[in-house]
Amino acid sequence: MSPTATAGIALKRQGLVDYETAWASQRKIHEEVAAGLRPNTLILLEHPSVYTAGRRTEDHERPMDGTPVINVDRGGKLTWHGPGQLVGYPIIKLRQRNEVVGFVREIETALIAACQELGIEAVRYCERSGVWLRDANGDRKIAAIGIRVAKGVTMHGFALNVNPDLSAFNAIIPCGFTDSGVTSISQELGRDVTIEEISPIVEKYLYEALARVAD
Repeated sequence: MSPTATAGIALKRQGLVDYETAWASQRKIHEEVAAGLRPNTLILLEHPSVYTAGRRTEDHERPMDGTPVINVDRGGKLTWHGPGQLVGYPIIKLRQRNEVVGFVREIETALIAACQELGIEAVRYCERSGVWLRDANGDRKIAAIGIRVAKGVTMHGFALNVNPDLSAFNAIIPCGFTDSGVTSISQELGRDVTIEEISPIVEKYLYEALARVAD
């Protein structure tokens, strides 16, 4: 689909895309944004089932059954992507080139606001990146975030669990945490929520967040 633009940020909605194909596309767009040849760009898509390992992943956190894992150059540890998960790659030239933590906090803020609009009391977990639910049912992660910044431009991004098969997380230690679980928007609301329903809500809050940090 052709990109659309809001507040100077181009939006590419791409549907279901193989992870390595999307990663190659990210690298190309990243180089063009860094060189001033393309505007800041937000990519929204889904991936076929795949495990990816960030730079901090340890050997014991990987699948023990030989399931393939793609090693990537983002921060964070091991996670899973698959259908029913809204994945976003904001490729943004930062106003403050090295303010990675602030950028992550803005993404968290946007995803928390999107969840709260649907009636889910998502929160920030100060010691851990991502978006969480923390209540009598325990700590559980609803969105993971892993970022890389090079030449002052971000790449990689977030994965929001909308209605995926959460059993895929059983084969790994998600993000390296053994004392918490994972959840989804559909599981928390007790109804089937689609990517199409949540995408406009997420886009709205992401544009607000990205505008605060984009150059």
